[in-house]
Amino acid sequence: MQIIGHRGARGEAPENTLAGFQYIHDLGIRAVEFDVRQLKDHELIIMHDDNFLRTTGIDQQLYACSSLELEPYNQAHIWLDWPKQITPTLKQSLNIMQDFEHLEVEVKAVETAEQANALISELQKQLQGFEHNAVITSFDLKIHQALQQQNSTFKRGLLIEEDIGLLAIEQALQLGCCQIGWMNQLANDEILLATQQADLKISVWTVNDVERAKHLQKMGVNGLITDFPKLMLQHLDIA
Repeated sequence: MQIIGHRGARGEAPENTLAGFQYIHDLGIRAVEFDVRQLKDHELIIMHDDNFLRTTGIDQQLYACSSLELEPYNQAHIWLDWPKQITPTLKQSLNIMQDFEHLEVEVKAVETAEQANALISELQKQLQGFEHNAVITSFDLKIHQALQQQNSTFKRGLLIEEDIGLLAIEQALQLGCCQIGWMNQLANDEILLATQQADLKISVWTVNDVERAKHLQKMGVNGLITDFPKLMLQHLDIA
């Protein structure tokens, strides 16, 4: 089972930042999950929310900004011991991840199929060279449909946060996914076994309890997405 840093290591470092990605790299972890959005100038950036308020303290809609207007927003706003962190681009982030073994690239939901196709087209260009270790994931079926329409060769995973049971496995197979990302609260033993029997890999998010992590490891889960990768490294027997 791989320990996968959630948004870098959001419980131990500013989330979705270059400093956070460098932090898990320095821990020796080579697996990470992060969120991708496309700005109005088509640049891909790493950010979970569509508003800067929670992470920077400034109430500003993300999509009103271009990539040249990110400077005022400090993503380490609540992390007093960390230097200022500007919202990173995907290109900047990938420079730190050159030797990572596993990237879970979550594409956030978009409003239209046109937006989905534009984002996926640019994402595939920027991920060139990471074909073997990147998995493109999303909740948004429009994103998955764009991947299918563009005959993407990238691995992809369906993210599940609603209790739809075996329908999730059916959807994942129809969409050509190799993986399901189960929300931790839905990842009971029965659904994990059914997912494995369908020959789908499994990531579970977000797991911050050590005993729960140990159980998922026994169940043969492939990836453990956690806010506290250092904590998990200290308590799990990871080869």
